[in-house]
Amino acid sequence: MLRSVELFAGAGGLALGVSQAGFRHEAVVELDHDACETIRANQRIKLKHVRDWKLEEANVRTFDFSAVPEDIDLLAAGVPCQPWSIGGKHRGFEDDRNLFPDTIKAVLALKPKAILVENVKGLTRQTFANYFTYIQYMLEFPEVARRENEDWIDHRTRLEKYVTSRGKGYSGLRYNVVPKVVNAAQYGVPQKRERVFIVCFRSDIKANWSFPEESHSEELLHASQWINGEYWDRHEVPKKDRPARPAGAERRAANGDLFEKKSPWITVRDALREFPDPLSAEAREFANHIFQPGARPYVGHTGSPLDEPAKTLKAGDHGVPGGENMIAFPSGEVRYFTVREAAAIQTFPKEFVFSSSWSENMRQIGNAVPVHLAKTLADSIAGTLFLARERR
Repeated sequence: MLRSVELFAGAGGLALGVSQAGFRHEAVVELDHDACETIRANQRIKLKHVRDWKLEEANVRTFDFSAVPEDIDLLAAGVPCQPWSIGGKHRGFEDDRNLFPDTIKAVLALKPKAILVENVKGLTRQTFANYFTYIQYMLEFPEVARRENEDWIDHRTRLEKYVTSRGKGYSGLRYNVVPKVVNAAQYGVPQKRERVFIVCFRSDIKANWSFPEESHSEELLHASQWINGEYWDRHEVPKKDRPARPAGAERRAANGDLFEKKSPWITVRDALREFPDPLSAEAREFANHIFQPGARPYVGHTGSPLDEPAKTLKAGDHGVPGGENMIAFPSGEVRYFTVREAAAIQTFPKEFVFSSSWSENMRQIGNAVPVHLAKTLADSIAGTLFLARERR
């Protein structure tokens, strides 16, 4: 059994995927009470992979890691994204919610064999490029601590000397760091959600690791829609109700035969196929599948087309409530995703329940890591850790 610790767990998307990959959480740390209540609600129904979590409603900044058993295999952290989010206030490293330094403190306390960190793609944009590099340096050499009254730029300069000399003169805890911006749709999530992941292995593990090969393809989706029509046949959409073929469809589908080992992107229609209309009587059979009125498009927020992967579900507090969290039907109509549908877009199991208001539930879902993507990465990390065990 591989053992893990989860920081900034939120409603548990990353933690659930890691659990599904075979890790046992020795601590799941989350400060937000409503998010913790969501996890507790699923523990009360004894949901598989959640029921045995050791949930800690606590601040990572003050959490006592000495209570966690030694020899942790994985530290997973969906570090709060607000400082770096394009939809946020862009304060970055000056934001009080920047918790990357506290994540490094957790690394020092636990010395895990592997680390999995997730954040928004905005962290990688030019404005924050130096700080993004700084984060990677801190993860590589976590024992080169920031000195009292030393700003992060000077600390980065000291760390850079170890990086350029390949660790010359350093004999402490060290990690091999692999960052990548990942589009969740490329891994079978019905959502075009781009996030940056940083995966690290402790240097003594001797891991030869890279991000898993992408499993799904946009070209194959276009081929199934506009070349052979298999997509519409599978969904039993009559020819008279099928959308007009978009301009350039043949060109986008032309390279589909290059992706024989892949599957088509999963669309909103695919993901929601088993759920009835939320206004129907059958909708009562599904938890959280309740119609939410008031959806309307506005500039920059037009909803997710039914026959593509969804746009990134959002949790922000700006603009019309729900913003992008709508379905855009071929007829031109829009409606909000129900909580159940939004959870499916984030690949939560259909049994997973959310226990707060619609807006709070959507906030938690919008902040989550897609469960399937988390499992895919954690599966790959687990495989590398098991191989490392066998070599010893």
